[in-house]
Amino acid sequence: MDTKKPSISPTPSNKLNFLQSFFKKSEDDDDVDSQDASMPFPSLSRIANSVISSCSKILHKPTEELQHSFDTEHPDIIKESLVYARSLLEFCSFEALNTMTKRPDYLADFFFRRLTFDMMLAWEGPSAENEPNTETASRSNQEVKDEERWSLFYSNSTNMAAQVDDSKIVGLEAFSRIAPACTVIADVITVHNLFDALTLSSGNKLHFPIYDKYLRSLEKVIKSAANANTSSSEPNLQLTEGEIILDIDGTTTQPIFEHNGTSAWPGRLTLTSKAMYFKSVKYELAADMKQVINPDLTGPMGARLYDRAVMYKSTSITEPVFFEFSEFRGSSRRDYWLDIILEILNVNKFVRMYNLKRIQQSEALARAGLGILRYRAVKEGFQNFPSNFKTLLCFNLAESLPGGYTILETLASRLSLLDDSSSERANRQLRHPISHLTLCRHGIVSQNDVGIDEEEMQQAGDVCVGEINPLEMAVKQSKEDIGRAEAARATVNQVKVDGIGTNLAIMQELLFPLIGPFKILRFLASWEEPPKSTVFLVLVTYIVLGGLEKYVLPSVIIFVAIMMSCNRYANSGKPLEAFNVTAPQSQSTMVQLLALQEGISAVEAKMQAGNIFLLKVRALLLAAIPEATDLTAILLVVVAVILAIVPVKYLILLAFCEAYTRETPQRKDGNGQGMRRVREWWYSIPAAPVNVIKPDDKKTK
Repeated sequence: MDTKKPSISPTPSNKLNFLQSFFKKSEDDDDVDSQDASMPFPSLSRIANSVISSCSKILHKPTEELQHSFDTEHPDIIKESLVYARSLLEFCSFEALNTMTKRPDYLADFFFRRLTFDMMLAWEGPSAENEPNTETASRSNQEVKDEERWSLFYSNSTNMAAQVDDSKIVGLEAFSRIAPACTVIADVITVHNLFDALTLSSGNKLHFPIYDKYLRSLEKVIKSAANANTSSSEPNLQLTEGEIILDIDGTTTQPIFEHNGTSAWPGRLTLTSKAMYFKSVKYELAADMKQVINPDLTGPMGARLYDRAVMYKSTSITEPVFFEFSEFRGSSRRDYWLDIILEILNVNKFVRMYNLKRIQQSEALARAGLGILRYRAVKEGFQNFPSNFKTLLCFNLAESLPGGYTILETLASRLSLLDDSSSERANRQLRHPISHLTLCRHGIVSQNDVGIDEEEMQQAGDVCVGEINPLEMAVKQSKEDIGRAEAARATVNQVKVDGIGTNLAIMQELLFPLIGPFKILRFLASWEEPPKSTVFLVLVTYIVLGGLEKYVLPSVIIFVAIMMSCNRYANSGKPLEAFNVTAPQSQSTMVQLLALQEGISAVEAKMQAGNIFLLKVRALLLAAIPEATDLTAILLVVVAVILAIVPVKYLILLAFCEAYTRETPQRKDGNGQGMRRVREWWYSIPAAPVNVIKPDDKKTK
């Protein structure tokens, strides 16, 4: 084997790309012997062999040495064909990506983009047994010349699916495994959503022209962000240490208006990793100031006409501020800014929640910043995509998922490894602030912010060979929770019925387990059958005097739990039977309106009675009638003395017996006379006066 290794030149002015020699075909490529010579691993597919050969040249290591290193570092990998081949391919690819991404201009390199795509193709079919019908990773010089033709041909992404050879496609699993190995391309938390956005018009199949277009758009966005963070680009902004500019908007043709009351001022809006600036006014996002950011309506002179504004409110300002993103139609511009502002707000909440230190905080902010740059790349590169890009932002995604807190907890635990410098931790999972160093390499962040030597980095992304990232598991679990939540929501929509009468009938049937015992209790309290009522009274008296009342509620709860367990085993695997409810007779709309009016009148009468009761209590407290006030005060003193002397259980028993025995023949007549005297005394108490003041009709703007 030829061990001569090409030199890798980091100089951007070098017109000969350092990867070009890795993909040139020799003139005798069609010769069988040459093809066999380019297959160092006969058990691997041709494209996998080609990718590994390219990686060996990039790493200046023979393929045999790469395999030996792989076997040494990963001795537990099963020696089965597909698993071993895929793991070996991952090892070589990740090592090569770590070397290639140390150059700041690798995204602009067509051969880097082609190689990463071929890594995905090779991952789809790594072994010779399941080799797909596709070309090898080596590209001809003609394909280099056709780069611009690719981008022009696929400028309209909606026609992509019908114009690309289906034998050169990448699926979700391969993309989600290789793309996060290069931090700038994808985040392991949102990689599935990125794939869905890129393949929306191609039936979840990723073709190289679309992938190439995404990386070229990403390269332009990163250059724009690097230029915005130079010292002379925004001289009016007083940025704090570690604060970087992520996006700027607001031109003379498409200005952004700041609405404060009835006034509106055009200007430029700048979003950084810790705040947003309108002109030179700073609106804090990092500190805890009870910020509220919502979409809102705005218009000229304070009129609420157009749904294209973002409302910002915090304790640092007296009134909410509205930022209007002028647009001829739709609100996509506003929606984009709302999403990225919320992403910065959420990542800073995450930093405060887990009390992240300097390096950990820089990594979390860099992760959010890279997500925003990817969001911009998809938005600017694929403007015709009818897709919602909100889920491309990892902290927004964690906030929206049902189990998103597990994602944040997992991310915080992984960020904690950045402070662990002990030699006992031998794994290669996130030992360096990869996202932060990625921004450093692209010139967005100062190289001295972290103080870690980049040459020590042994991985380019947040993926490791033969291992499943814990963040992937957390996202997968959260998405499963979404499926269960959506299924439950579908059942809720199915059981919604119209009509007050029908809903009332359903409620009565559902509450029957509670209404039934209440009806039985009322029957016993009526003393229509004295033996049953007497037995119940004696039973309650025994429970209270015996001190057993504290066991009543736990016994009821245990009984419900036992009943649920029995139903669980008796109805295991059986669908839940429908709940049968007899619907009331249908009524006309007029009858329903009259019934509704009667109901509202009844509620109003209850409210009036409640207000009268409170006003009479106020009259008693303020001694409107001295005699009644004296009698009430004496009664309150007697009640207080009784509560202080008599045990509580005897008072409970006394109150129960008094209420329960009112309908007995011995008490029925006397109880009616006593209640009549109490009502007459209550009616003699006047209500305190009320003065209702009408509001002023003059409204100030």
